[in-house]
This record gives sequence, structure tokens and C-alpha cells, in this order.
Amino acid sequence: MDADLDLLLIAVYCTCDDLLPAKGKNAKRILTDAEVVTLSVAQQVLRISSDEQFWAMAPHRLGHLFPRLPKRPGFVKRRQRLSDKIEALILEFARHTNGFDDDLLVVDSTPVECGRSVETTRRSALGNAAEYGYCASHSRFFWGFRLHGLFATDGTPRALALTSPKTGERDVALDMLARCHRNGPVTVIGDKGYSGRDFHAQASALGATIVRPRRKDEAGKEPHLAPIRQCVESIFWTCKDMLNLEDHRARELHTLRTRLAAKFLALTAAIALNERLGRPPRNLTAYYA
Repeated sequence: MDADLDLLLIAVYCTCDDLLPAKGKNAKRILTDAEVVTLSVAQQVLRISSDEQFWAMAPHRLGHLFPRLPKRPGFVKRRQRLSDKIEALILEFARHTNGFDDDLLVVDSTPVECGRSVETTRRSALGNAAEYGYCASHSRFFWGFRLHGLFATDGTPRALALTSPKTGERDVALDMLARCHRNGPVTVIGDKGYSGRDFHAQASALGATIVRPRRKDEAGKEPHLAPIRQCVESIFWTCKDMLNLEDHRARELHTLRTRLAAKFLALTAAIALNERLGRPPRNLTAYYA
């Protein structure tokens, strides 16, 4: 079976339709909740950050699947109300991947920039939540949030967290480990920032062994982690390049949350479908080409 956007959206819709509770009939409601979630995934796979542009394109690109569409404001409001369910569906699709029970995980974080000009930081509705932080890998300061992720090596999200850039990576990693589903002890590969005796002891109490590169002030021979560490860099690159992670265009906190959740739902659904079709897990080219 060939992989394409229609097949991915049908798989997403069928799963959502089975899991989401049926709503009472409403004469004004054209789309079901499952259809709203499916359209949200389609928007992210097609890499269209603007709701206006997506809604102008949807009848032509997706009209054969959605012959009736409401007005754009109605769709946006419905999508916002379904943010909790979209996040829950990420876990459900993850259950159908090979990485859901993997005991080798990778952890890292990446900036989610929300503005660059001083005027933006003053006037944005995100001003009360976003903060300045420093990204060592890009050697620059940014204004926004930091997205933390705990992933299986095939790219399956096992736990996600959007925090202030001033929040410590180790504290967030412990929180994600506490929320992560696992059947036994896990090994977590991180960078040099995930160091510290207390952190390793707390992670061990949660059933996780932290493996990281050796710092310059530490003696001994460090493990060769480059191939595995490259996995998490590749996962974030997939989100940035194929799902426009850095071009979210959100101007409010709840909008940012919903759009990020839809991006990772699209990624997880694509991984689950690719593994069923025998394709590389994070190959999304066939879905948006």
C-alpha cells in the first residue's frame, strides 16, 4: 500500500472516531470532533502555519475528504477546545509504535521562539508567560519557551513538556520520567547538561539510568554516544523542517499549546503508519509532497 496524505488522515480519523466520545447532535455543527482533529493534523503535515492560508487551501486540497467545512473561526474555536484530547491522542498513537515499549530513550530540549523584537515582547499576549533564555547549541539568546522531549529512538514521543527557558533541564527530565509509561527500568541518553549526583540518584529512584558524555572535569573514558545522540537531533530536525516547529505563528499561550500538540500528534501518527507499512519511521515526505 502506498503512503500518502489521504491514507494518513483516514488512519487518524478512524482512530479518533473510535476513541473520542460522541457528542449530542447539533444542527450548527458541521464537523465531528474526530474531523476537527484530523484537519488539525492535515494542517501540520502540509506545513501551513497560518490558519487563514490553510482554510483557503482546504476545500481544494482536502475537499474530497471534507466536502462540507464550517467558517474558519468556528474551526479554530473547536480546535482550541479539543487541545486536551489532542494531547491524549499522542499517547494513544504512540501505543501502536515499536518505540512505545522501548527501554532505550533519548532526552533533550529545543527553543520555541515566540518573537525577536523588543516591541513584540512588550505587546504580545505571551508576554506574561514567555521569557528570555540562552540556547548553547545555537549560541544565542531567544524569547519564548523551551520544549523538552523524551523520545524512543524511532522518534516516538514518550513525554513532552513546554516550560520557561529558565527552568532547569534536569528538573523537567525528572518530571517527564515520572510521567513516562514503561514496563521496567530504562536507559536515558542525554547531553552533558544532564549531570549531577543528586539528579542521577533521583532518576535511579524512578527506574532510569542516565548515560551522558563525560565532562572535561571528570576522569575516565566516556561511552561512544554520538550515533544515539544523533537520534534526538534528527527527531527535533524532523519537527523543525517537516512540521514547521519554529514557525508556529501562535500569539496566545493556549494557541501555542494546541499547535504544538497537533504537530506531535501528526509525527506520532505518521510513525505508527510508517511502521505498519514497513517504511522508515520518520519519513514524512510522502505525506506532504
